[in-house]
Amino acid sequence: MARAAWFGARIVLEQVSPESPIIFDFMLELYRTCAGDWESLVDSDISIEELRHFSTYAATFLSNVGNYFGSGDQKFVPAVSAEFLRSLATKSPKLSELFVDLSPAIGSIPPYGLGYSSEITQRAYYLGPGITEHDVQMVSKVLDRNALCPENTRIRKAENGNDFEVLLASVDRSDLNESFPLPDGNGVVKLTRGDHSVDLERVCAELSEAVKYAGNDRQKNFLHAYIQSFQTGSWTPAFEGLVAIANDRETELLAKLVDNSARFIRRLPWNTLENDGKGPIHTLTYCSSLLFPGISLPNYNDIRQEEGFKNVIIANRMAFHAYYWWVVLHELLGHGTGRMMVETEEGKYNFDIENLRINSITEQPIASCYKPGQTWTGQFGDLSTTVDECRAELVGAYLMDDVELLQLSGFTETSDIRAVDLTYNVYQQLGVDGLRGLSNFNVDTGKWGQAHSQAHCAILKCLLLDGGGCVSVSHDKAQQTLTIRVDRAKVSTHGKPALGRMLLQLHMFRCTADGEGCRAYSRELSKVEGEYVEWRQTALATKPPPLIFAQANTFLEAETVVLKEGVIQSWAERGV
Repeated sequence: MARAAWFGARIVLEQVSPESPIIFDFMLELYRTCAGDWESLVDSDISIEELRHFSTYAATFLSNVGNYFGSGDQKFVPAVSAEFLRSLATKSPKLSELFVDLSPAIGSIPPYGLGYSSEITQRAYYLGPGITEHDVQMVSKVLDRNALCPENTRIRKAENGNDFEVLLASVDRSDLNESFPLPDGNGVVKLTRGDHSVDLERVCAELSEAVKYAGNDRQKNFLHAYIQSFQTGSWTPAFEGLVAIANDRETELLAKLVDNSARFIRRLPWNTLENDGKGPIHTLTYCSSLLFPGISLPNYNDIRQEEGFKNVIIANRMAFHAYYWWVVLHELLGHGTGRMMVETEEGKYNFDIENLRINSITEQPIASCYKPGQTWTGQFGDLSTTVDECRAELVGAYLMDDVELLQLSGFTETSDIRAVDLTYNVYQQLGVDGLRGLSNFNVDTGKWGQAHSQAHCAILKCLLLDGGGCVSVSHDKAQQTLTIRVDRAKVSTHGKPALGRMLLQLHMFRCTADGEGCRAYSRELSKVEGEYVEWRQTALATKPPPLIFAQANTFLEAETVVLKEGVIQSWAERGV
């Protein structure tokens, strides 16, 4: 299972930037050339200092699976000279060959970050000459109209400038013979199978091996279904491989929360249905550019709503109690709640059309819903991830002063960490995350590089504008410090109601497919202007070093499982 996940690494690399696979191959060839002994590369043209800078770059690159930070999407470059890289390239014929394609891109700025193709941004999701944001939105509307999910696709613009190919990730490369006209009639969108075919074939081979070790027929059937999806491209998420080990003791504790979840869901600022979910786990393999502390799977809202979902908490990704439980509530009661109102087919609805519920915001009967074929991502576009994450973050924070819930989680007034202190710390964290998130805003493009960062900034702004002094920010420009202050006495009386109002807004927008209303509301809370620009400058100047994750490999030696570590070494030994 772990090997299947790691064999998806090249898919991640190809989705990040055109140069990422080349940089990856250069690093691993260099490791093989020196057999892991980096100091043996030192000579008159290669200093030990620059070699250490390059190895730091390599570890950062491999931890992010690409040359852009998974959190923030900003490009990072090695702190070495072009002459140093050229000297490294002389160490083997293959390095010299790779260097030809590597040298222009590895140290070039711009592009500064990921985004639609421009002079300052790039993205390997969008291929071909001069593909624009307008092009992507136009093709997305075609996909939405034909009930095609965008998660397993890339877009390539044809040389003629009018037609587009939507590349489906699949082992199968056979021609679909399927195309759709563009809205303006000047071109077509053609569906093409076989994107990432070679890598998915390797993934499927490992999953086939995993079938032999399945514990029951359900596990076997699941693995066969996964293989089938990768082969045909019928249901393949943008690649993210996760293999983990359950911790029975921790799972038992969270099972109590799951069993009582309906009680706490009814305390959210809306009426909703019951749900279910499980966790936590300890990750063994996490092949992705961004290692989230928790995930609600699968990443398809319609499947979550109609078929079910599983919440997982990556326990060995976190260190703080308040953050851990915030993530737990985020996944279980955030992503796990909220039924979207859908017209499943013409004249048929998943709600009572004759007795419409009242919109909690407008206090009028609900006036919109998802039409046949419309999806959450299609309706909300670039806002979909931000709104989903913001809503889930708000659910977690909103419930973090619930005495009964905290008691169930082991926090009381006499526990080592008191319940009131946990609540206080979460509001501190809301402020800190909001300020740190500003560093992921690009002032040149006016875009956010990370959905969670945009969400955190919006939540902080909500508390500052509507929280009655519960949270405040003080800024010392001379000392380059930002200080968050939380008034304990106002957390439940002012802070929580403010979060509840914001949560209710986003919840109703999401459930009723009101993308237009949501965009207007979110635009105001996501603006970075005035003092927020000054805060951003200090946040950038004092930004902590990026996290680097070391993920070990497992090897079977006779009857013993051996664990081998090392960021660069582990990647070299995976044979990706």
